[in-house]
Amino acid sequence: MGNAPRPAPRREKARAATIEEIKRTAVTLMHEHGTADLKFTDIARAMDMTPPALYRYFADRDALLSELITDAYNDLGTAVAEARDALPADDIAGRFRAITHSYRRWAREEPQRFALIFGLPVSGYVAPEDGSTTEAAQRAMSQMSALFVEALMAGRLGPPRIREVHPAIAACAATKNDELPIAIPADTFQAMLHVWSSLHGFVSLEAYGHFAWIDEAGVDALFETHARLTAQNAGLPVD
Repeated sequence: MGNAPRPAPRREKARAATIEEIKRTAVTLMHEHGTADLKFTDIARAMDMTPPALYRYFADRDALLSELITDAYNDLGTAVAEARDALPADDIAGRFRAITHSYRRWAREEPQRFALIFGLPVSGYVAPEDGSTTEAAQRAMSQMSALFVEALMAGRLGPPRIREVHPAIAACAATKNDELPIAIPADTFQAMLHVWSSLHGFVSLEAYGHFAWIDEAGVDALFETHARLTAQNAGLPVD
């Protein structure tokens, strides 16, 4: 009979719980203040702690921000993957629709966290190079490329509307192909970038209130047609 996992000592559990409380408090303050520019003094006050006590858990504000950014990317990636994988693998059109809707829904439900990872850089913050934030971002963004790979392998991916590819994009595609189970043509790789930038552009405009002059039903309808047009341009099947 194997040894049972040793439960974490009480002190380790308490430390982990405090770290999670600090992060929850930071996110709550971002929602309340409408900004990702966090201050340890504000977090400490909300938790009835002294600012120096926070340094027992995070080396500085940037270390806290890095964890929050990593968590946000991981949550976004999980939301997108779960929505996509709730549909059969051969339903490429449905899975694409699920990806787009979950991406939009997460941004609407988490506007401050969306701004934290995709908005203006937080003043003075420098993300660690090739660290947890970069890895989490790559995992989150790979959910869309995985769909293109599935469609290509299933013979369900047509040629994109734009076939001309700049050599710099072609070189980038060649590099990224080393990370994929099947080589994606340069024009399809470019189409993937078009899809992401187009989807992200719509969601960002909505997140920052630029569609407020259209009623909600209109914005929903506009998003549906925008997503379909984007899929068609990329060669993805559309219902």
